[in-house]
Amino acid sequence: MDPFEAGAGGILRQPKAVWATAGASVVAFMGIGLVDPILPSIAEGLDASAGQVSLLFTSYFLITALAMLVTGFVSSRIGGRKTLLLGLAFVVVFAGLAGTSDTVGQLVGYRAGWGLGNALFVSTALAVIVGAAAGGSAAAILLYESALGLGMACGPLLGALLGDASWRYPFFGTAFLMAIGFLCITVFLKEQPKPARKTSLLDPLKALGHGGLASAAVSAFFYNYTFFTVLAFTPFVLNMTPYKSGAVFFAWGVLLAVFSVLVAPRMQKRFGSLTVLGGSLVLLAADVLVLGYGNHTAAIVCTILSGAFIGVNNTVYTELALGVSDAPRPVASAGYNFVRWFAAAAAPYFAPKIEEWADVHMPFVVAAVTAVLGAVVVVVRRRALTLPHSRLRSSGGTPVAREPEPRHAAEDGVAAFTDS
Repeated sequence: MDPFEAGAGGILRQPKAVWATAGASVVAFMGIGLVDPILPSIAEGLDASAGQVSLLFTSYFLITALAMLVTGFVSSRIGGRKTLLLGLAFVVVFAGLAGTSDTVGQLVGYRAGWGLGNALFVSTALAVIVGAAAGGSAAAILLYESALGLGMACGPLLGALLGDASWRYPFFGTAFLMAIGFLCITVFLKEQPKPARKTSLLDPLKALGHGGLASAAVSAFFYNYTFFTVLAFTPFVLNMTPYKSGAVFFAWGVLLAVFSVLVAPRMQKRFGSLTVLGGSLVLLAADVLVLGYGNHTAAIVCTILSGAFIGVNNTVYTELALGVSDAPRPVASAGYNFVRWFAAAAAPYFAPKIEEWADVHMPFVVAAVTAVLGAVVVVVRRRALTLPHSRLRSSGGTPVAREPEPRHAAEDGVAAFTDS
């Protein structure tokens, strides 16, 4: 069912447990882009280089990648509610500690703990929302993606508003808001049924033995390097005040949300998933090249515009990851995200290094190349990506290839989180 066919009543008339989980999800997604506007302020406050401060993303997403092997293992044993609360507790503690950091090394370490908490929380949130929602899964999915888009858009804005006074305040603010989320879920959410089958630590890795899923993961790996070059390195290139940088990334997040939730599904229905993905990756490559070589105004415009391409890519990649193999969706998603999040950890580390080795333009050249490589994988592996084992339809007994039917990006919490 198309989630856009769900009436407004189905979306808005939800139990308190759903609103509590969705509200906490907004704050969790805010944490991804929260530090964008204050990266230069953190560097100045802790007397650190751009490369050192960019490790805030590297530690966060490296732990997130590794946590993909753990979240299903944990939630299938202790249940969704306890997994949510455990993740929230980690975020509250480590976000608060991040605000007390005296060195960039401490801050990087606390961000790693924060990443583990966020992975545990967000990888479980959608399943909990769908299980508790009224009005069917379509309404729950749309509500979850709305929380995703709102969080991605508002994270940089909150970082700018609080960070203008001190770079420490956004971390304290996040800890406070997540503590409220912890209390709300404790009060309003009842324990959800545990999965019938427990997930092992190796299941996500075994799922990558499927050629289509492995192809989607490799392509997404290249794409995520581009994505997080924009997210983690561009603030240093723009070199703006927290307010101005926050406004730029707020506009970026709005485009990301609109194109992910509203535009991408319609484009898929009209042109096909792989055509949309390949075209969007090539356009993203062109966009980051102009970002790297244009003047300051062009850099601002291209940073904002990249949100549109990123929103489209996130939606299509999630569909491919969850529909191309016959593995259970949470397992397929965990394996896929395990691969691609390593690029999100690598880009913030290598982009400043590449600038030191060459010049400020070269990180964006590399990012453009990786976006094109992602498109090349899609083209070369098109057959594997358009012949999903579980999605063959028979014509007179003969399987006929077709592209995966468009699904909404948030049908798996892990995948939706990691793309946004």
